Amino acid sequence: MPELTYREAVRDALSRALREDETVFLMGEDIAEMGGSMAVTQGLLDEFGPKRIRNTPISEMAIVGSGIGAAIQGMRPVVEIMYEDFLTLSMEQLVNQAAKHRTMSGGQVKVPLTIRTQGGAGWSPGAQHAQQLESWFVHVPGLKVVFASTPEDVRGLLWSAIYDDNPVVFFEHRTLYPLKGEVPDELEPIPLGKARVHREGTDVTVVATGRLVHDALTAAEQAEKDGISVEVVDPRTLLPLDEETIVASVKKTNRCVTAHEAVVRGGFGAELAAVIQHAAFDWLDAPIERVGSKFAPLPFAPVMEQYVIPQVEDVLAAIRRTVARA
Repeated sequence: MPELTYREAVRDALSRALREDETVFLMGEDIAEMGGSMAVTQGLLDEFGPKRIRNTPISEMAIVGSGIGAAIQGMRPVVEIMYEDFLTLSMEQLVNQAAKHRTMSGGQVKVPLTIRTQGGAGWSPGAQHAQQLESWFVHVPGLKVVFASTPEDVRGLLWSAIYDDNPVVFFEHRTLYPLKGEVPDELEPIPLGKARVHREGTDVTVVATGRLVHDALTAAEQAEKDGISVEVVDPRTLLPLDEETIVASVKKTNRCVTAHEAVVRGGFGAELAAVIQHAAFDWLDAPIERVGSKFAPLPFAPVMEQYVIPQVEDVLAAIRRTVARA
């Protein structure tokens, strides 16, 4: 299988959808000539032209609102919000409009809208350009939420998001764009709501998202030197959530660590812990450990940024704590 970067895998999914389906078009700030702030859409303007690769004004509410209107009229728009922090400016359209139309119309109105956005720390962007806000959107009925961690997964999940008849918020992590991985020549859609077990183990389950999937795999390798067998599960789709795979893993290992880059308080790990506590309480041999960022705005200074966000060492420490408690 050929190797693609995470960035190339996203671009491949977009370009294939644009070639195969005239109802698909892209819109967002500087996505045409510039190719987007992260260079994901570079080259698409030359192939598909300005009617299908559309630059927009700097108004996230207008961008998302226009996407909703186009989706209701039968198109399949893929909207890019430059930084996920800026989703806060479009919350009314996302939460009160996109997420509600299908239910309020009795199923007569579909909103096949995909909202791509990126965020994440690790490159000193400061407090307003790297927040991880995925748990905000998991709280909204009517939305679907995806967070892919590998090139293969990001391509297959993005394709499924584009062809879902519901609005999908599709998160990408800034530091994963250069990541390379094997991706099949044939695009294989990945169903929304199906987790991936990246590594099997017997002593503790780590359920991780985004960048922390890779940190969890590194921590698992280090834990193995201590004789600890770690299973690493990536939900991939946060809403709908593959509870069955996650709970089955915890019932096998009897211990669990959740890991994400968002702050711990109110983060997605709290929802995972609640699901596991409800469905697998009798199988737990130790309290569930949660790993995430400290409860502080992200500092600009690199040394402070690294202090606030979780590292491999934090995941490894949580693994060791939960095993030691047994």
